[in-house]
Amino acid sequence: MAQNAWEKVQALTAQLNRYRDEYYNGNAPSVSDAVYDRMYDELALLEMETGIWMTDSPTRTVGFEAVSELEKTNHPIPLLSLEKTKSVEELVSFVGEHQILLMLKLDGLTVKLTYEDGKLAQAATRGDGDTGEVVTHNVRGISGIPQNIPYRERLVVSGEAFIRPGDFHRLRETLTDSSGERYKNGRNLAAGSVRLLDGAVCRERKVMYMPFTVVEGFPELGLKSEKLRKLPELGFQVCKFVISRRSLTCQEMEDGIGKLRQFASDNDIPIDGIVASYNDIAFSLSCGRTGHHYKDGLAFKFEDELHETKLLAVEWNPSRSGEISPVAVFQPVQIDGCEVSRASLHNMSFIEGMELKPGCRILVSKRNMIIPHVEENLDRGDFSLAEVIPDKCPCCGEPTRVHESRSIEDGKEKITKTLFCDNQNCETRRLRQFVHFAGQKAMNIEGLSEATLEKFIGRGWIHTYMDIYELDRHRNEIIQMEGFGEKSWQRLWDAIQGSRNTTFERYLIAMDIPMVGNTASRTLCRQFHGSLEEFEDAVHHQYDFTQLPDFGDTLHNNIHEWFYDEENLYVWEVLQQMLNIEINSPGDGMVSVSENPFVGMTIVVTGKVEPYTRSGINAKIESLGARAGSSVSSKTDYLVCGEKAGSKLAKARELGVKVLTPEQFFRMAGE
Repeated sequence: MAQNAWEKVQALTAQLNRYRDEYYNGNAPSVSDAVYDRMYDELALLEMETGIWMTDSPTRTVGFEAVSELEKTNHPIPLLSLEKTKSVEELVSFVGEHQILLMLKLDGLTVKLTYEDGKLAQAATRGDGDTGEVVTHNVRGISGIPQNIPYRERLVVSGEAFIRPGDFHRLRETLTDSSGERYKNGRNLAAGSVRLLDGAVCRERKVMYMPFTVVEGFPELGLKSEKLRKLPELGFQVCKFVISRRSLTCQEMEDGIGKLRQFASDNDIPIDGIVASYNDIAFSLSCGRTGHHYKDGLAFKFEDELHETKLLAVEWNPSRSGEISPVAVFQPVQIDGCEVSRASLHNMSFIEGMELKPGCRILVSKRNMIIPHVEENLDRGDFSLAEVIPDKCPCCGEPTRVHESRSIEDGKEKITKTLFCDNQNCETRRLRQFVHFAGQKAMNIEGLSEATLEKFIGRGWIHTYMDIYELDRHRNEIIQMEGFGEKSWQRLWDAIQGSRNTTFERYLIAMDIPMVGNTASRTLCRQFHGSLEEFEDAVHHQYDFTQLPDFGDTLHNNIHEWFYDEENLYVWEVLQQMLNIEINSPGDGMVSVSENPFVGMTIVVTGKVEPYTRSGINAKIESLGARAGSSVSSKTDYLVCGEKAGSKLAKARELGVKVLTPEQFFRMAGE
C-alpha cells in the first residue's frame, strides 16, 4: 500500500476538522459548502480504498460518547517505565556495542491501543503499569488514532497522548483545573483531557497521539524499528526515532540528542528527554525487568523539571541533635510519576534567601530525579524572617536558639543560620535518638520501630539505651498492649538479645557522635584495630584525628567534645558491659588482593549498584584493599557510577577522575 494514500487520509481529516471548527465554533467558514462537500467525498472514497479511517474523521464522528466512570483494565504485558539518567556517559555505556533506537521522549500521557480484526477494540491509560483506565470513549476526540486498519491480526501499540506547546498556550488562557487554577503544563492538561468522562469536551482540547512501540503484532519481525515502520501503512504517525549503525562516542550521542531536540522544537512536539532502547527484540526480552522498569532501555532527561505550586506551610521538626529542620509543605505536584508535596528547606538562611512564606508561589523540582527541592519563589517581597521562625520548640515549648556558623565560599565569608532546641529532654529529640540507636546501621534491633519506641517511652519503660536491654521486666505489660502478643514480644526480645553481639562500627554509629557514620566508623575501626578501648584511650590522650583520611577539624572536634560530656561517657562505658563487641583482626573478611588493581586506591560510589546496598558496596570496596570514599576530590582514584547517578559524577568529570560502570568495576575486581 502506498504510504502517500494514508498521508492523504490524515491530511484531509485534519483539514476538514479545521473547516468544521470554523463553521460550527467560529461562525466564520473559510470555504464554501461545495468545496467542503467535495473534500468530504474524496476522504470517504480514500477511506474505503485504503481501509484506514481516523477516530476523529468527519465521515464517522456524528457525536461523542460520554461515560459515568472510567472502567479499570489489566495490562497482560505490563506497561512499565524506563530507568532514567542525566549522564550522556551513562547512556553511551548502556548502549555498548548494541544497535539502539534513539527516540523522542514525548511529554504527555501513555495510552495503549488494542486492535482486533482491524478495528479499534480498546484504548486504555498506562495507569500503574499493571492496571489502567479504559478511555475508548474519548478516541474520537484525539487526533492521530486510526479507527479501522488494514491489518487483521491482533495489534497492540503503546504511545503518548499530548498537546502541542502552541495549542497549550492558547488553551490555558481559558481553561482551569479542578482547583480553579490555570493548568501549569501541557502534560497535566493532556492527561486530564484523555481521562475526561465526556468525549465531546476532550475533542476541544487538541490532544494528539503518536505510538512509540508495538507491544503485540507483526511477530515475524525481529527488530523494533521494523515493527514501527509498519505503522504508517496503518494510518499512524510514529514518534520520531533514529537508529545507531555502530557504537557511539559521547560526542556522537550528544549530536544525535541535539538533532532530535531540534526536530521536536521545529515541529512543536512536547518532549522531556530522549529514550535509548535496544533494537533487537530477542535481546531486549533477555534483559529482563524490575517491578518498576524494563532493563532494555534508558531515558535521558534534559534537566530537572520545574513545577509551579503554592507553599501551604513551613513545618519545623526537631532532630536528634537538637537542630530544628524546616520542611516546605505545598500543594501536591506530579514529578516523574510520583506525587510530591514536601521538601526540605535546609535552614533559616535558605528560607531568608528565598524569602519564603506560606501562600507564595514556588517552583519545585526533583534534583537528580530523586530529591524534592524548592528552586525559586515567584512572589518575593514583604518578607520578615521573624514571622516564619518559631520562637519556641514545636515539640517541648522551650525557647529556640539561632546558631550561626561561618565558612569560606568562593573566597567570601558565608554565614549559615540554623534553629536549635537545647532542651536535652525534648520528647521528639529523645525519640529520634532512640530510633537512630535501634536502626539498621546501628544496633539493628528489628521490630523496635519509632511507633513502638514512642509507646514504650510514653509508659516510662525507656529512659536510657540500657533500658532497652532490660525490657523483659515489663514483658507481662507489653504482651497485653494492642498490636502485641506472646509471639510479637518474643520476636522483639530475640532481636534485642541478638543485638548484644555487635561490632566496633555499629556501636560507634549507635552512640551518635556528630558526623560519625559508616565511612568514619570504618576508618576508626581500622585505625584502632576494632578496639573501643584503644579508641577511647586515644581520645583521652588528645589524638589528632585530622591525620585520618577525610577527617577535618570539625569531625576531630566533634569526637573530643562528645567524650568531654560526662553523661555520654557514662553511657559509653556502662552499655559496653551489657554487650559483646566483636574484635576483628585487620585481615578478617579480606580476600586475597595481591592481583587486585584497586589495592590502595580511593573509590567513591554514586547511584545504585545492584544488588548491593550502599554499605554493602563500600564493604566490597574495602575487601579489595581499597578505601571507600564518601565524596569526590582530587584524591579520588575511581568513581563507580550506578543507576541514578548524583552530583558526584559531574564533580568527577570536572576533576578528571576515572569513571567506571558497575560492570567495569566488577570485571576489574575479577568477578
